[in-house]
Amino acid sequence: MAESIIKREDVKAEDTWAMEDIFESDDLWEKEAEQLKEMITHFPQYQGNMCESAAHLLEALQEQDALNKCAERVYVYANQKYHENTGNGTYQKMSANAQMLLTQTGDALSFVEPELIGLPQSQWESYKKQVQKLQVYDRYMQELFRAKEHILSKEMEAVLARVYDIAQGPQNTFSMFNNADVKFGMIKDEAGEETQLTHGRYVRFLESRDRNVRRAAFETLYKKYDAYQNTLASLMYTNVQQAVFYARERHYGSSLEAALDGSHIPTAVYDNLIKAVHDHMQPMYDYMALRRKMLGVDELHMYDLHVPMVESVDMHIPFEQAKEIVLAGLSVLGEDYLAKLREGFDHRWIDVYENEGKRSGAYSWGAYGTHPYVLLNYTDNLNNVFTLAHEMGHALHSYYSDAAQPYPYAGYKIFVAEVASTCNESLLIHYLIQHAKDKAEKAYLINYFLDQFKGTLYRQTMFAEFEKTIHHMVEAGESLTAESLNEIYYGLNQQYYGENVVSDPEIALEWSRIPHFYNPFYVYQYATGFSAAIAISRKILDGEEGIVEKYKQFLSGGSSMDCIDLLKICGVDMSTTRPVEEALDVFAEHVRMLEELTES
Repeated sequence: MAESIIKREDVKAEDTWAMEDIFESDDLWEKEAEQLKEMITHFPQYQGNMCESAAHLLEALQEQDALNKCAERVYVYANQKYHENTGNGTYQKMSANAQMLLTQTGDALSFVEPELIGLPQSQWESYKKQVQKLQVYDRYMQELFRAKEHILSKEMEAVLARVYDIAQGPQNTFSMFNNADVKFGMIKDEAGEETQLTHGRYVRFLESRDRNVRRAAFETLYKKYDAYQNTLASLMYTNVQQAVFYARERHYGSSLEAALDGSHIPTAVYDNLIKAVHDHMQPMYDYMALRRKMLGVDELHMYDLHVPMVESVDMHIPFEQAKEIVLAGLSVLGEDYLAKLREGFDHRWIDVYENEGKRSGAYSWGAYGTHPYVLLNYTDNLNNVFTLAHEMGHALHSYYSDAAQPYPYAGYKIFVAEVASTCNESLLIHYLIQHAKDKAEKAYLINYFLDQFKGTLYRQTMFAEFEKTIHHMVEAGESLTAESLNEIYYGLNQQYYGENVVSDPEIALEWSRIPHFYNPFYVYQYATGFSAAIAISRKILDGEEGIVEKYKQFLSGGSSMDCIDLLKICGVDMSTTRPVEEALDVFAEHVRMLEELTES
């Protein structure tokens, strides 16, 4: 009998997130959405006069915060309800309305930064002294003064705000295609039974010991993307075009520079990441050679890269057990951290299992003033235990930051976002390796750790290089086609995996199924964040004096400091190549450890 996907209405309440903690009902959401409309209408009263006095400026800035907080609550609730079942027409409409309100919010606020930029810095210093409560906005103002050349006139800012909905078209269309419309069909599982292939089951099938199942899942999935490759290439091209458009309008030298500027990250950090990985390709090639040897295959294919190499280890882990494992693995972070983790587990922060129409993947999200939320599509394997630890790392980062920072600085930049999540993973894998019951399980876990390196540091850097290449092409006036995208991606895949892996023709299409490419220059931060996390976790495990408190200080920092300076609290300097190089050395060490374990 084919395994069916559960419908949303049949999911147990305890396995769903408590959306009522934001709004107890959709009716209350509607009321707040109406209130948001009124606030949007009301706010332009400050246009042209917000800087006329210190007191009036404070009032305007506080109203801006209130408007943003309201918009955030409305938007987050609507989209998370939509993500529960992307085929639900009610929440499709609610999500679309929330997006429209968010755009209108941006339009209503579009005059603020141009007016603030026009305020002389000396006058701002005077206003701060006159009204003490303005002190909280000092970093916000200093950031504006620093970004002055990229903020346009109020008329142009209003135009860009109104264009935002159109600019999000490629991402929204891809999301609808990838989450709601595309159906991959059926494959035969290990028992020979017809089973529906879904996003959530794809990785599970790639971990199957049955090579026929792995190959069938791989070929079946990419057959569907192949059928739509020209449409998806058009979406990708338009998406890159919108990024280039915004960068040029804001007077940046490139879309890469524009994307990194928000966190004040020099483009050299991006380039150095790619260079450091290029200089450390050999450990990856060695690992692929070891994988081919341990799997006992003449040729190692792309569908062979996820299956565990240690046959005898059964890592079937139900969700309740996963929570206990995560708590134990993160115990080195102290009782304060664990108490917050338990709160999330016990009070329905998490939407646990896949259901029909549910958004694929996993994320942590939320709105200021309520606890964070985590979306999972949990299946009973080790990878999903790490996903739980990863996303709860994000969630507790938000929890600490929201508790410590006023609203303007509670949100943290993407560059540091992946540090907290990946630090959790690093601590957890160390715990599991230390507590392995035998040599086979230890080898299995080291294999897993190496695969995390491969997927996060090497693969995400490959993604980053792909993005840099295609954005540069568009900036140079070239178009993107399915043929050119496939050629670029296939060449990079060969370079990063080496001669010990057969780059199957289907892998050329992998670009077409990566949602993160619709958020330009995001993925490199997985690799830099992973490197920083390895450095911090090593300090914690080594018992460095005061490091846990420093780490919690980092978690509480929000955006109150530049990202580079936040990480320096923990003694990690990402303005150098050292953290990336050290992480790659750790990868090489663990490749040797696995070789020794399997030979002895």
